[in-house]
Amino acid sequence: MTSAMQNNTTFECETGNYHTFCPISCVSWLYQKIEDSFFLVIGTKTCGYFLQNAMGVMIFAEPRYAMAELEEGDISAQLNDYEELKRLCLQIKKDRQPGVIFWIGTCTTEIIKMDLEGIAPKLEAEIEIPIIVARANGLDYAFTQGEDTVLAAMAHRCPDTTTKQKAIAGQRNEITIFGSLPEPVVKQLSHELKKQNIDIKGWLPSQRYSELPSIEQGDYVVGINPFLSRTATTLMRRKKAKLIGAPFPIGPDGTRAWITKICNVFNIIPKGLEERETDIWNNLEEYISLIRGKSVFFMGDNLLEISLARFLIRCGMIVYEIGIPYMDKRYQKGELELLAFTCNQMNVKIPKIVEKPDNYNQLDRIRDLQPDLVITGMAHANPLEARGINTKWSVEFTFAQIHGFTNAHDILELITRPLRRNTGLKNISSNIYVANESNI
Repeated sequence: MTSAMQNNTTFECETGNYHTFCPISCVSWLYQKIEDSFFLVIGTKTCGYFLQNAMGVMIFAEPRYAMAELEEGDISAQLNDYEELKRLCLQIKKDRQPGVIFWIGTCTTEIIKMDLEGIAPKLEAEIEIPIIVARANGLDYAFTQGEDTVLAAMAHRCPDTTTKQKAIAGQRNEITIFGSLPEPVVKQLSHELKKQNIDIKGWLPSQRYSELPSIEQGDYVVGINPFLSRTATTLMRRKKAKLIGAPFPIGPDGTRAWITKICNVFNIIPKGLEERETDIWNNLEEYISLIRGKSVFFMGDNLLEISLARFLIRCGMIVYEIGIPYMDKRYQKGELELLAFTCNQMNVKIPKIVEKPDNYNQLDRIRDLQPDLVITGMAHANPLEARGINTKWSVEFTFAQIHGFTNAHDILELITRPLRRNTGLKNISSNIYVANESNI
């Protein structure tokens, strides 16, 4: 994976609109991950409608999130923000007894310059519950950056390591992993690292706020997702941690590269990874045979595009374009190098990466290229399907279990589903046509 390979990557930047989910959608998975949390979204009726539509099925289960709906009096500064938020937080404390309350700012709190960071410390001291402010508003590039904002805010609260803990940690190969994953995936990746004699000091976020990992100057941290650059920056600048710039553990190739990079930092020779990866590729052959030689176009939605494209190129697909809402080349350096290495290995050209793509221009390119599959946000899926182009919602990859060796199966299940479905429909249509023809 040489830098020369990476220099062949073509980057373009357009000025298109951002067609993406709102970042406050991160509440839907983070409130389930952090079990003692309560999320208070401070916004307008529009935010409430979005949350109700995005997570409506959970309302009847009395979820640990709510809306603090801004009204005319709030926006015109006729009401006291502190007293209103205090009233709501006291009610939350009485009803739920959370370990932490997250205030999720929205576009409106940004526009009216609501001083949430100024109010939170005073109110936290008064109600004796930690309050963390995260501005997960629609001014971000991608909806997944909502999680990045929340984790960056949480990173400030990670306790410092004691002298005794530091002495123990100095004798062990220990890392802290940041990024929210379902517990089964956490256990899988923890087990893979344990097999290489690498201990996990903790995860950010932890299942409970009280279990936040301690992070001290010189501690090693590694990210699990490509949309967490703000968290990485916070850990390096504020906590003086050392970031392991690895590719992301998406697909068997990415997982092996992720573990190998961590091993290299601790001068550990990885054991059994090549055989493990080979076994997974062999098990995926049934799916790979369906997509080998087929083409895919990424319109750009959730910042997972480069990792997914790299994996699909390794599976034998042709990637015409990788659209991505935002590109942090420093944080994704390891992933870009692995993309170049994979393209060299497969003897294909590195696909063009388009940051902030203009969707109208993309539609023209899609019409010219006629890819077998377009991975896109929900806004464009139906119009493209109406034009006879297979699509897959990119948001599904955000909620699916796609990390680690064994979950590569889930990625290919999602990728092949529209191809298998539409092939089945064509077969059905042709059979009906033949049957009708024979009856004439």
